[in-house]
Amino acid sequence: MDTQQSHMRRSHGFTKSAALLDRSRQSLAGGVSSQFRAMTAPHPMFYSHAKGSRIWDVDGNELLDFTLSQGPCILGHSHPELLDRVTAALQRGQLFAGQHMEEMELSEALCRILPCAELVRLSLSGSEASHALLRLARHVTGRPKYLKFVGHYHGWFDNVSFSVSPPRAQTNEPPRPVPWGGGIPAALAEEVMVLPWNDLAAVEATLASNAHEIAAIITEPVMCNQGCIEPAPGFLEGLRSLCDRYGIILIFDEIITGFRLGLGGAQGHYGVTPDLALFGKAMGAGFPISALTGKRAFMEAFSRAEVYHAGTLNGNNVSVAASLAVIDILGRDDAAGYRHIWRLSTRLRDGLAALSDIRPDLRVQGPGPMFHVGFSPRVRATTYDHVLDYDKDSYRRFCLGMLSRGVRLIERGLWYVSLAHEDADIDYALAAAQETLQEMPQ
Repeated sequence: MDTQQSHMRRSHGFTKSAALLDRSRQSLAGGVSSQFRAMTAPHPMFYSHAKGSRIWDVDGNELLDFTLSQGPCILGHSHPELLDRVTAALQRGQLFAGQHMEEMELSEALCRILPCAELVRLSLSGSEASHALLRLARHVTGRPKYLKFVGHYHGWFDNVSFSVSPPRAQTNEPPRPVPWGGGIPAALAEEVMVLPWNDLAAVEATLASNAHEIAAIITEPVMCNQGCIEPAPGFLEGLRSLCDRYGIILIFDEIITGFRLGLGGAQGHYGVTPDLALFGKAMGAGFPISALTGKRAFMEAFSRAEVYHAGTLNGNNVSVAASLAVIDILGRDDAAGYRHIWRLSTRLRDGLAALSDIRPDLRVQGPGPMFHVGFSPRVRATTYDHVLDYDKDSYRRFCLGMLSRGVRLIERGLWYVSLAHEDADIDYALAAAQETLQEMPQ
């Protein structure tokens, strides 16, 4: 792609995608297999192939990709070594329904690189992993409830589908669990307490009177799914201290932060070790896998079959090979791959933030390998209520403008950078953003 602003690559339109979507809706509910894909502007898209930092749609548009399949493709698309290792594993067999060497090697690697990991179980998705770890926490503590934060996402299963994206009228003090759509049993609201993110005083006050009921605090260590809000100084440390004081299990949901901020995840990056943690997305580089990790004293309940965790496809050859490839590729040469991702993502993030001289309400925040872009009167978002101030219509127009210039973005504002991105990609994205902002109404 030409990096000169005057030579933006323009799309050919999306008529084939639109036609295929109409056809797909006759057999797939809504034309998609995940509700998040239905939110795509101008409509859910159909793609033909992807390689490196690029993805091509069925209309022939070559798109510079900062969605990375909602985060998993940390190596970029179709990384040659990844595909070679996955192919080799597949040729040995796709599924044994038994143990194999690479599964053991992966568990050993996870215990070596993750601060909290003394024992591991493998699964397929983040939703399954959070479900299993909350079950484990209830068993270990003998307590029935858990505490989560408004705006945090821990999967789509019923028991965690509360206060994911509630309207402002339902976030007032004290926050009450708000079901995330229909079909969620009202009785499950009794199992969860919700509080605002980054408010340690609220957590302390709640635990002072309710700790005897609370088995676990589960949190994204960075509030990635809503605004990419980092923890306030001392917040994660405060949660660790309070959990120790009250005998509560601290769970980090590292589905996004894990293998993205570094091999040690957010717990390694911020220096706070939880009791249990779940990983996925970038861990598999596009292949389905998740990991339940934690301290031996708690995880042994799985070993003794006091708590059940199962799955026919858990530890399958292909996904395990992909995860081992991620660890090897990003960890080699003293983690040179992560230095590359951090350098480019920081350059992109800061370059976008500098464009606020064109659009003063442009807001960019996040640690780097993932960050959030949006339009808000607030200088910075620090909690979920602040996220509600973002102008979603303006960002949708921005995404459409970027798409017309050959840049694919996630409509909720989260950007990802991969090992496959290069400086020329960052140059192009910044030039496209500048041109798009200049054309947008103020």
